[in-house]
Amino acid sequence: MLLQEAPDPVPDGGGMPLLAAADLQDDLMVASNDLERLQRLLSDACDSLLAHFYGATGELKQLLHGATAQPGVDLHQLHVAMEHMAGAITAMQFQDMASQLVTHTSRRLRHCADRLARDAFAGDEDEGEGDAVVELAPLRPNPVTQDEMDAGSIELF
Repeated sequence: MLLQEAPDPVPDGGGMPLLAAADLQDDLMVASNDLERLQRLLSDACDSLLAHFYGATGELKQLLHGATAQPGVDLHQLHVAMEHMAGAITAMQFQDMASQLVTHTSRRLRHCADRLARDAFAGDEDEGEGDAVVELAPLRPNPVTQDEMDAGSIELF
């Protein structure tokens, strides 16, 4: 897209040609929309996984309860299975962190696209709509400081 010959710069002597600014704004909006779609996919997948994990945990609890009533039954495998389920559910907290990062990045991209449009098309008198609305940039540079998931002291069951 940007490899095409660009038209003259903006009339006020600004730096970026209008076509390049419009292409860049479109690219930023496409990336933002893709992130929002990724957000929905992650959310749906995590909701489904959590439902299945909780269902399997319930079944394991019933098996564990039934097995404790029988003398001489080795409960070690059931306890190990419960620990795996607890670990899997804890790992699902990844979705919350991923969701925060996607939302943050999407807001930052929209802010950039809005500013680009406002600055590049500021001299366009045909609109007559006044100043363009620019979405505020996120205040913090990064909403999530963790970069790995470790099991914490949270009791899930």
